Amino acid sequence: MRPRVTDRHDGVHIRRAVARDAKRLTRLVTGSRAYEGPYAPMVAGYRIGPDYIEAHAVHVAVGDDGRVLGFYALILSPPEPPEPPELDLMFVADDVQGRGIGRLLVGHLREEARRAGADAVRVVAHPPAEGFYRSVGAERTGTVAARPPAVMWDRPELTLRVDAGP
Repeated sequence: MRPRVTDRHDGVHIRRAVARDAKRLTRLVTGSRAYEGPYAPMVAGYRIGPDYIEAHAVHVAVGDDGRVLGFYALILSPPEPPEPPELDLMFVADDVQGRGIGRLLVGHLREEARRAGADAVRVVAHPPAEGFYRSVGAERTGTVAARPPAVMWDRPELTLRVDAGP
């Protein structure tokens, strides 16, 4: 699959991820400072493969220099309808956080969900990321209980309305 540019802002464009992005996306996940300390076991050995990229709506934010700065993965076919689509992963490289890339990705995600006919996206957030999701308009709807040994802590559950936002 050839990458297609779908959005551009301040030298960053968003395109559909392709199989050759898999290793870079895996490095963003496993190298994230958000998963240091007690959260480290959750991403230890984590891998995003080409099959995952093909199966889901995975989009990458890329700088003019070709560097992948962040990405999101939206699951548009949840296993149990009528559940809304779910944000499975969203990461922004540590050294470019605070530059609007996360907000750009969320805006793109909203457009993708809207095109798919959804009015909301479910977000089960990494606890330290809840503030970010709330800042882009997500509303807390509950808590997802820990599932040891994969997830050792409770996580906030939020709803991100497709037609709402800051």
